[in-house]
Amino acid sequence: MAGTHAVTGAFGYSGKYIASRLLAEGQNVITLTNSLHRENPFEGKVPAHPFHFDAPEKLTASLRGVDVLYNTYWVRFNHRRFTHADAVRNTQILFRCAAAAGVQRIVHVSITNPTLDSPLEYFHGKAVLEKALQESGVPHTILRPTVLFGKEDILINNIAWALRRFPVFGLFAGGDYRMQPIYVDDLAQLAVEGGKQSGNEVVNAIGPETFTYRELVEAIGKRIGKQRPIVALPPAVGHIFCAFAGKLVGDVIITRDEIDGLMAGLLYVDTPPTGATRLSPWVEAHANALGRRYTSELARRIDRNAAYRSN
Repeated sequence: MAGTHAVTGAFGYSGKYIASRLLAEGQNVITLTNSLHRENPFEGKVPAHPFHFDAPEKLTASLRGVDVLYNTYWVRFNHRRFTHADAVRNTQILFRCAAAAGVQRIVHVSITNPTLDSPLEYFHGKAVLEKALQESGVPHTILRPTVLFGKEDILINNIAWALRRFPVFGLFAGGDYRMQPIYVDDLAQLAVEGGKQSGNEVVNAIGPETFTYRELVEAIGKRIGKQRPIVALPPAVGHIFCAFAGKLVGDVIITRDEIDGLMAGLLYVDTPPTGATRLSPWVEAHANALGRRYTSELARRIDRNAAYRSN
């Protein structure tokens, strides 16, 4: 595994943990990023290069000499500044440039249960990218995580935030859809291990605990001392409420596609866990800080200078 390793978004969330593990192993690491001026958490040890999606020859040049590329680049929802279609197109460019530059291996972060025939743009787009990577000719590991949790987390933190501030918590329908949260550093470990492989593989990156969404909310509420009555809402009503709340906090809390994906069970797979860190004790250990402030996905996307804060 000697040589240079390129991590997309190393100044962000999951990319930071991947880069940290690579540096701990003594590897040379660079990052490709849209946030060149964001605080470098590695004291200058990880040089930053722009993506240059609009100039593939420059992106190819940045990737020359790279042995392994770890790709975490994606967007969670459509916005006037970015879309799923943009992310798919840009990632396809990234894969082509990596192949042209002679990158020996790609580790790509996808999602559980992507399918080309999915009516949900998120899951369809991830399937398109898996197919593009498989057809690129570059040996690869595809990681399929569900929900990530960690100090810079959004979903778990914002559930705790809502529990701290509202007298009741609303679920879409009964909340019996399942998920298997994985600790962000466990995902990073899987990514680094994937960079050491030689063949092609697809890994479901899931944690050791399975929750229904209702159980997840109840577990968080219990551990932060804010157990609230839970009410079942029709999905359309829940989406309207979240859209209204999103305007108040200046964010997209959840999209209709995300609601549909949750309720369709797309964040659950029937395979053994690949992560070791359990969410329940992690929440308990961070209960005092969790949910004290709302964490905005949109603010992170728009402000390319501020470092991701810990919750």
